[in-house]
Formats: sequence, structure tokens, C-alpha cells
Amino acid sequence: MRKIQLSIAALATNESQSNNFVVILKEEEGNRRLPVVIGGFEAQAIAIAIEKIKPNRPLTHDLFKNVLIELKVELKEVIISDLKNGVFYAKLVCGKEDGTQLEIDSRTSDAIALAVRFSCPIFAYDFILQDAGISLEDEDADSNDTQLANKWETYPTEKLNEALDEALENEDYEKAAQIRDELNKRK
Repeated sequence: MRKIQLSIAALATNESQSNNFVVILKEEEGNRRLPVVIGGFEAQAIAIAIEKIKPNRPLTHDLFKNVLIELKVELKEVIISDLKNGVFYAKLVCGKEDGTQLEIDSRTSDAIALAVRFSCPIFAYDFILQDAGISLEDEDADSNDTQLANKWETYPTEKLNEALDEALENEDYEKAAQIRDELNKRK
């Protein structure tokens, strides 16, 4: 499977899901974006690391980083490795001092928070970007990253239909109404 390098393009609130945020990952050598819904705590952890804010006491992700450093384990890369039922899965690829490599299962939001702290690359397998990525026109890509987190209009119709089914299944009628309105605009 081919790995595609990503970077964080934006971190924004998610209007369609209260108390959630969206981190937009952008393809380093392309125009696709990967929106990942994350919780508030993880959004805060990512924002603090991006802004290089040093809390008085280590937060959970800082603690995990400190433990890895003390154990002489280096976080080499983060891979968004799977997508099942709309949920992203990730792995932390670590290297030990003796050359041994470890792959540790992780929530994607935690993996991103650690990647920022370790300044290590973030990757996704190509099939994930094909399934869940959104292509933007080159000239509009950078200016639309924050808007992408809140706009259903950027989603392909097929993805909207899947999101609508999921919203109805979860009885999230506010979200379902927003998706329905976008689908109706396309008719």
C-alpha cells in the first residue's frame, strides 16, 4: 500500500456535530484533504502543541511523549492505516534504541497530537484518501481548508448519502437535515 504524506491544514469547530472539532489534513504533494472529526480534548492537545504552549504540568500526550523519551523510544511516523464504518484507525510507528521497530494501535486524534509533539510525519494509505479524501482546486485549496471543516457542499454526493444514512441511523436529525438540504440543492 502506498503511503501519502499529510500535514495539518486547519483545526476548526464542527458545526454539524456539537462538542466536536475537525482537523483537516492536506496532502503534501496533491490537492486532496482528509477531514477527521475529533473530540474537544484532542483538539486542545493538538492546538497547544501547534502553538508551542507549555502547560505548567504535562498533559496526557506530553506525559506519553516523556515516557517514550525516557524509554529511549522514538516516534518515527504516524500512519492513518484504516477506515471502517466512518472511523479512522492509526498506528504509531516507533523505533527502539536497538533498531527494533514497533507499531502501536492508536486513535487517529491521539496519533496526530503525538506527531505534532515529536515533529514526525503523518501518513495515510492511498485508499483512505480515495475513500474519504476531498479534492480541492489548486488555487482554492489553502483558502478553503477552514471552510471545509464546516461545509457539506465540499463532500461528493456519494459521501453525503453515506453520511445521511449514518446520521439517520444515529438519530442525529439536525445533521441529517443539513445533509438533506445540501443534497436537495444538487437536484
